[in-house]
Amino acid sequence: MKKPFYKRWWFIAIVVIFALGVIGSAFGGGEETETADSNDNETIETSAPTKESAEEPTKTPETDVEEEPKVEEESVPREYKSALKKAETYAKTMHMSKAGIYDQLVSEYGEGFPPEAAQYAIDNIEWDWKENALKKAKTYAEMMSMSDTAIYEQLVSEYGEKFTPEEAQYAIDNLE
Repeated sequence: MKKPFYKRWWFIAIVVIFALGVIGSAFGGGEETETADSNDNETIETSAPTKESAEEPTKTPETDVEEEPKVEEESVPREYKSALKKAETYAKTMHMSKAGIYDQLVSEYGEGFPPEAAQYAIDNIEWDWKENALKKAKTYAEMMSMSDTAIYEQLVSEYGEKFTPEEAQYAIDNLE
């Protein structure tokens, strides 16, 4: 009987190499960066518009229904759009947290985006972070046979996945 791909040596090696890369980017560079999830809740100000700072919702006279405000595509720098697209890729394929994605975007060993572009991406990405935490928790449970406590600690660790405590608890509560 053939082993599933996630139990093969080459897949485990890829996961370990990626994890080391993420951990290395967290320690590398020696520069302090601020994230949207930092303890003091400071965020980096950006000059590009965000969905929240765009125009206020408007009501159409015909339907009296609010329309979603639209960010002018031309007013957003190309690099900001690239950072957002890359953030969506990390969220979708690697099931990363907001803070983890931000760190990967700004890391000199990762994507090397300026902090303003990374913050724009984090401010504008729409994603189910609890679901990402659950998918990451399932990976740890299945591939590494970790306990719920160890998975929770890995999910919230500043050296691990950097999910919020609420996202990590959701993942633990919904593990099968």
